[in-house]
Amino acid sequence: MANSAQARKRARQAEASRQRNSSQRSMLRTHIKNVVKAIASGDAEAAQAAYQKAVPVIDKSAGKGLIHKNKAARHKSRLGQHVRALQS
Repeated sequence: MANSAQARKRARQAEASRQRNSSQRSMLRTHIKNVVKAIASGDAEAAQAAYQKAVPVIDKSAGKGLIHKNKAARHKSRLGQHVRALQS
């Protein structure tokens, strides 16, 4: 248990940060899943639309430090490859 005022404040900040990160990580995963579902259904237009929505979310997550920039690039690259393969 936090005994000092400083430790209590850090505990409050850590909890707020944990909830914010959890929410944003969930949103990121949801957007990625939407692209994967669209690719699995074979609908090229839906996959492209879902991919266009997912890219800014992935970039924002990397910018805020939620995920590493290389992981963001890897997600975008792999999803993009699948979407392009579906279109051709």
